[in-house]
Amino acid sequence: MLSQREFFLRHIGQTSDIPLGLEVEHAEGCYLYDTDGKKYLDLISGISVSALGHGRPEIIDAIKKQADKHLHLMVYGEYIQSPQNEYARLLVENLPPQLDSVYFTNSGAEATEGAMKLAKRYTGRTGFVSFENAYHGSTQGALSLAGGEWLKSAYRPLLPDCIQLPYNDIPALERINEKTAAVFIDLVQVEAGVRKIDPVFLSALRDRCTEFGVLLVFDEIQTGMGRTGSLWAFEQYGVVPDILLLGKAFGGGMPLGAFISSREIMQTLSFDPVLGHITTFGGHPVSCAAGHAALNILVSSGVIDTVKEKESLFRELLVSPKIKAFHSAGLLAALELESFAEVQRVIHHCIENGVITDWFLFNDKCLRIAPPLVISNEEILFACNVIMNAIR
Repeated sequence: MLSQREFFLRHIGQTSDIPLGLEVEHAEGCYLYDTDGKKYLDLISGISVSALGHGRPEIIDAIKKQADKHLHLMVYGEYIQSPQNEYARLLVENLPPQLDSVYFTNSGAEATEGAMKLAKRYTGRTGFVSFENAYHGSTQGALSLAGGEWLKSAYRPLLPDCIQLPYNDIPALERINEKTAAVFIDLVQVEAGVRKIDPVFLSALRDRCTEFGVLLVFDEIQTGMGRTGSLWAFEQYGVVPDILLLGKAFGGGMPLGAFISSREIMQTLSFDPVLGHITTFGGHPVSCAAGHAALNILVSSGVIDTVKEKESLFRELLVSPKIKAFHSAGLLAALELESFAEVQRVIHHCIENGVITDWFLFNDKCLRIAPPLVISNEEILFACNVIMNAIR
């Protein structure tokens, strides 16, 4: 009989030839536990998903209560389901007034796809602008927006009329014009190694989009749900998008995404043709119940207020001549090292010593740090000690 690892490598579709390969038996708080009982501090939160850690009782309770009522009932948008209504209600209460219509999806990538269709339908245009080193998902439409050619070259041809501009380059914004349906942008380019947007550039982008009737789309799939020190990263810049993309932590550990816009814009998906955008499992009631519980904790517990302090503690403790740069946005951080080989060495040393880290798609010289927002100062001290020992 094959071992679990042998079965995984033979029968589970692989995404790389270097999977971490941990066999996790259970998870609790900020820790994962393998089948031998060894525990690992999760310093990446399943790539920014487990914002409140693993096994949060309020989320588990919400999942169980909804599972006892019903699971899937009907394709999205046909039946009135209270988990969707209640989550959408809490969302719009914590968003600007113009973002008042929520379309639930299964994932962040599907939110990107839905937003692309919405922008084409509302504007009657076909052009899209995104930015170098951007990542908005791996489905074909989302991949067309990606700024990393190595990731997409094997799958061309992709969608036409998609261009990538240099990030934080104001003169490049002249390429946004009356043919552009939407501009997709990260306020923090996470996969580029946590690169933050220039507020002056963002203001110029908003003005350009408004001038030409272009929809401005903020991808907060990784940065939303408190990750950067505010509920939504755009709150720190005073600029509101026309469409907001959410995913990852949005489902409280369950699969869920959303694109959010105004009712005026969103309703264009409902006619000419009717069912202009449909999904079977989008807004699954159990996922919405979990996400609602997670957001309720975030807005009421004060955990987001601790994010900046914890960011400062990481910055204070992770200092070494071998760290070329430290980029951070709340509890998203990138430690730039000498090479990808050095990053891989540090990752494996950390795993051996009970800390899980990772790297970035478009900056493989950087070590990823994105722990649960509930990580304690003591756990940060432990993690940084392991990282520093690995670097030394």
